[in-house]
Amino acid sequence: MADFFARSFIEVYFFYGLSFFSMGLVVLLESGHASELDFARALRPLAGFGLIHGSHEWFEMFMLIHPNEASDPANWYIVPVRLFLLSFSFMLLLAFGATLIAGPAKPLLRWKMMLTVCFFWLVGLIWVAVTQPVASSRVIAMDVYTRYALAIPGAVLTTWGLILQRKKFIQAGLKVFARDVSLAAIAFGLYGGIGQLFATSSAIYPSSYINATVFMDWFGFPIQAFRGLMACMAAVFIIRSLRAFEVENRRQIEALRETQSAERQRLEEFRTELLHQTVKAQETERQRIAAELHDEIGQTLTALGMGLRGLSETAIANPQRASQQANQLEKLAGNGLEELQHLVTGLYPPQLDELGLLAALRWYAVEMKNRFNLQVDINHRGKPIELLEEVRAVLYRIAQEAITNIVRHANTGRADIRLYFTETDVYLAIEDHGDGFDVDKTVKMRGTERPCWGLIGMMERSALIRGRINIHSEPGKGTLIEVSVPIEHGGQHG
Repeated sequence: MADFFARSFIEVYFFYGLSFFSMGLVVLLESGHASELDFARALRPLAGFGLIHGSHEWFEMFMLIHPNEASDPANWYIVPVRLFLLSFSFMLLLAFGATLIAGPAKPLLRWKMMLTVCFFWLVGLIWVAVTQPVASSRVIAMDVYTRYALAIPGAVLTTWGLILQRKKFIQAGLKVFARDVSLAAIAFGLYGGIGQLFATSSAIYPSSYINATVFMDWFGFPIQAFRGLMACMAAVFIIRSLRAFEVENRRQIEALRETQSAERQRLEEFRTELLHQTVKAQETERQRIAAELHDEIGQTLTALGMGLRGLSETAIANPQRASQQANQLEKLAGNGLEELQHLVTGLYPPQLDELGLLAALRWYAVEMKNRFNLQVDINHRGKPIELLEEVRAVLYRIAQEAITNIVRHANTGRADIRLYFTETDVYLAIEDHGDGFDVDKTVKMRGTERPCWGLIGMMERSALIRGRINIHSEPGKGTLIEVSVPIEHGGQHG
């Protein structure tokens, strides 16, 4: 077996480097996945380790193929480049393990672990450079010390971090991938604990006793083959564990679909209930109108009819009495007509079409003052524009609903209406400084509260004209309702 590996040493380095380089390349491609796992956030250092360490092993392979290159004085840079690739790759392995252990919540802990290890490595490296006067032995000693001071701690931290990640994979319901993470941890542990411990024989303790030659004598194959095998295992299991992101994404997509389906169902139920409430409100309004017609207009017309029947008899017997009775009937007819006009105006004020939204709001403010002693102040800015019929109606109904809510619930005697016309939109705001309420709880049916269909009706109405509505309120701090309608949807300049 020893002769076989002696003949295949270059192939060993090739597959050793290929394992880590392939792992680094795959990890780099997968490192952009969004995931809730800390493992995903630590992949970039691992990708860097795989790519750089694989390149280092191929560099070593090249030096085996061309052994005279290193001894050429013109190639003085080879030794520093080899040491740089080796040390930097192990620093990235160290960063990977430290990131897994510290997690995103403890970045300071990650830097403390990395800086501590790198500090002792750098100090020891300087000591090795000073105490080893012979260039060849100094290069070997620096290589061995780097493996002891960086590779072994990096592998230990990586093993520890992967074991911690195993628990998080299980908690996330990814048990099958937790097994891959565990096997990767074992591979990295053996790679660092054995593969880097049996380094080249040098002046660095304990490499003079435990080294690559001793390993070859004990097991009959080179330590590089063992490192290559562990690199292959680590690469396979790390790459297998990356499939967890795909499973996690599928779960998130499925959860999103279920959420969307539930939301669509909730909206459908909501619209059904809103339609029911709309129909109910229409029927209630019809009953109110019927009652007012019966109680007010009906009684007036009945009295008017009875008076007219008796008027013909009175006119013959007592002309003076008939004249007085005719005057009374005229007043009664006038009162009935006034009541009818009041009823019709309450349903849809003619000012809205004849004079515009601002005039209709002013008329409504007077009505509220007369009927409920609510002082409604109106402030407007900008040049009024000719609004579309549906926009006028919607803005008026929103203001009407808001004022009605103030009368019923705000416990205040004053409200403000602001109507602004700008170059881009029409802005309507209704504000009071009354009791206020919890908007989120009232509108979204949280707890046991029923939704406020008046507020929801405002939202639905504003959506019909492509407007934006904002409702601001807090208990004890009043309420502000703002509606904004773009000019291109609301009307045109007159």
